[in-house]
Amino acid sequence: MTFTIRAAENQDAEILSALAYRSKAHWGYDDTFMQGAGQLLTITPMIILLHPIFVAEIDREIVGFYGLRVWRDEPKIERAVELDYLFIEPVYIGKGIGRGLFKHAIKTAAALGYRTMVIAADPNAEVFYEKMGAVTFAGFPSDLVENRVLPLMRYELSE
Repeated sequence: MTFTIRAAENQDAEILSALAYRSKAHWGYDDTFMQGAGQLLTITPMIILLHPIFVAEIDREIVGFYGLRVWRDEPKIERAVELDYLFIEPVYIGKGIGRGLFKHAIKTAAALGYRTMVIAADPNAEVFYEKMGAVTFAGFPSDLVENRVLPLMRYELSE
């Protein structure tokens, strides 16, 4: 499947937020969970301004995106960046767009001087990230559900 990747623009914020919501809902989360997730899935023009965010497009339609942010959480990892977002339009899941965006994220993070990419993964995405070469090394507490632990993964970037 042919797609292009470009930097997100401020006017993409609403489209990216809706896409993130649809992508998360694809995994069958209930309404209560999705209502709580809404704020975490909201992409604002300020987020686009402050963080590297890239979109995948097919025929000028946004079909996926990713975003990076400096990893400041525990455990402390020197020169680490977090893959903060990676969402694909549900009809395009499994068509190579996620793989393409992940590879682009790796190149972007390495070019920015990071050595490690950290992913607090949705449990449904853990297998995808493992296929990409990431390794689960710890758990990370969910912001949404008490006592829910997300797989904390890392991908070592080449220097």
